[in-house]
Amino acid sequence: MPTRFALTEVQAAADLLRKGAVIAYPTEAVFGLGCDPHDHAAFARIFELKQRPATQGVLLIAADFAQITHYVDMAKVPPGVLAQVRASWPGPYTWVFPRSAEVPDWVAGAHAGIALRVTAHGPAAALCRAFGGALVSTSANPHGQPPARDLATLEAYFGAALDGVIDAPLGGAASPTTIRDALTGAIIRT
Repeated sequence: MPTRFALTEVQAAADLLRKGAVIAYPTEAVFGLGCDPHDHAAFARIFELKQRPATQGVLLIAADFAQITHYVDMAKVPPGVLAQVRASWPGPYTWVFPRSAEVPDWVAGAHAGIALRVTAHGPAAALCRAFGGALVSTSANPHGQPPARDLATLEAYFGAALDGVIDAPLGGAASPTTIRDALTGAIIRT
């Protein structure tokens, strides 16, 4: 099993992320796999672990809006839309925005937009704060398998292939967050 970090050790986990690590951490409903979104090698490891097609994008999770502002092409987002989205954060709401040039192509995959969430889940937010920015967030599971909701499932899926795990509780949500288009409100994933 990879190194387990208690919430009191979240800074050590963030230091590991800055060195190219892939870490599992609890989110609102499931464990997520995360890395620095600008580290292509770490990102490629996540897709290898998940056995997921590279054309599929991932979302970025953050502790506050300031950590994701630079990923959004603000010129394409009407002020009313931005106000509505910001009113839903922090919270279990993922929104797809027009992406700025700051979003690495590998993060967005074949998508024109970027999916973003400002989480209210304490452990995930603490990791983002310690890291100092947004992190990749994709469910911790091989492609086509149910997402891991406990450490035993994480170990069964990935063994020692992960660099670390934040050993903290999941949030109370029964399923991963709904993903909506910020401009149209259309539901992309329920």
